[in-house]
Formats: sequence, C-alpha cells, structure tokens
Amino acid sequence: MNRLFAMGSKMTQQVLKNSNNLKNLQFQSLRNAFIQTQDTPNPNSLKFLPNEKVLDEGKTRYFPTRDSAKVSPLARELFRIEGVKSVMLGSDFVTVTKEDDDISDWKTLRPEIFAIIMDHFAMNLPIINEELDRMVNEEGQNESDHLPTDENLSEEDKQTVELIKELLDTRIRPTVQEDGGDVVFVGYENGIVKLKLQGSCTSCPSSIVTLKSGIQNMLQFYIPEIQGVEQAKTEVDEIAEKEFEEMEKNIENKNESDKLSKE
Repeated sequence: MNRLFAMGSKMTQQVLKNSNNLKNLQFQSLRNAFIQTQDTPNPNSLKFLPNEKVLDEGKTRYFPTRDSAKVSPLARELFRIEGVKSVMLGSDFVTVTKEDDDISDWKTLRPEIFAIIMDHFAMNLPIINEELDRMVNEEGQNESDHLPTDENLSEEDKQTVELIKELLDTRIRPTVQEDGGDVVFVGYENGIVKLKLQGSCTSCPSSIVTLKSGIQNMLQFYIPEIQGVEQAKTEVDEIAEKEFEEMEKNIENKNESDKLSKE
C-alpha cells in the first residue's frame, strides 16, 4: 500500500511538473508573441515590434506595392488587408503605411495586422522567399539598396559618392530606421545628392524637413562640396503623376464637351 501511495505521489508530482512546464511554455510563447506598436512622425505609418528578428541587423526591405511584395510571404499577407498602402521590414520591426483616406482607420487595421504578424512568427514562416528573391532581383539589387555608383562619374565624384553612402549607413539610416523609415542613395550630379525615402518617411508631412534640415546639413558638414539634397521620384510616384495628369485631362475634356453641348 505504501509503495502504491509512493508511486501515486510521484505520478502526481510529475503531472504537476508537466503542467507547470506547459504553463511556462505557454507564457513564454505569449510573451514572445507580444507585439508592441510605436508611433512614427507620419500619422499614416505605424511601426510594429514583434519581439523577434525580422531581418539581419541594419537591413531593410521596402515594398511600395502589392506586386513588389511577392518575394515576402509576410508583406504579401499584409497587403491582403484593405487599406494597406506599403510595407517596410527592418531588423526588428515592420512598418505599415495605410492609405490616406477616411476609410482606412488604425482601429480597424491594427488588429488585423497584429493577427497576421503573430500567425506568421508562430508558424515560423520565412520573411523573404530567398529563391524567388534571387529570381526577381537577378543582380541582387532591391528597393532598399543604394543604387550602384555611376561609372561615368569622375574619380573625385566616385569617392564623394562612396563617402555619402558611408555616412548614410553609419550616421543617418540608423536614426531614420528608429522612426520606422529608411533612406537610400539614388544618384549624385553637379553637387546634388538624390535620395529615396521609404517606409514611414514616404508621404510624411515632415519628410522635406528631414531631407533639408537633417540629412542635407549633416552631409554638407562632412562633404562641403555638396550643394543640396533632393528626393528622387520613385516608380510609384511617376505612375501616380501620370494617373493624375490623365484624370485632369479627362475632367478638362468633359468640361469642354459640356460647354459645347450647352451651346
């Protein structure tokens, strides 16, 4: 009887131990899945911190359109949410930018974004489909890389470009990434540096201030020959401009036809 009691006692202890381990495991899983949010200078962008590694340290990937996100299972799922305009991935964060309209509301979008990010990490899915990424970006170039230095530049200008890129990577990009954005080099000509803003920096009310007061001043401090900094137009910007011009032409044509019909 004593032996049975002892066996029962050990079994009970083991069950309790397993139960406690399960609770600890569940608590750890919940703690790891806890996602924080951080406001950015752009009211249409929100930075999500999943408490997990997203990309390698210092790396970012920017997806301005649904089509560009096909190489990232996570970004692709986020684009399924109505109202999501762009997605940017950082070393430990995900920045989601919503459409600037009355329909897209953070109260509605936030829970959906939470669910997708939590499910993605819970299922241990890849952030980037490496094979597809290599196929799409054959030269290894993507939206979040500095553009290559123009071979037609003089040796002096080439050295200036390399210094610009170094300053961007060591002094400027880390600060911008803290706000859920990024900035990459596009070109350099006649003393003018062309940069592309990404993530929360796109369509941000203070983006011009960031370029002129922040980035331009720092670059000119280290490289006096720089005359100014300009924001380079992206492919998305050019498409939007063309669509806007076409819309204006259609309105003008309609007004003309209305006038003629009244006469």
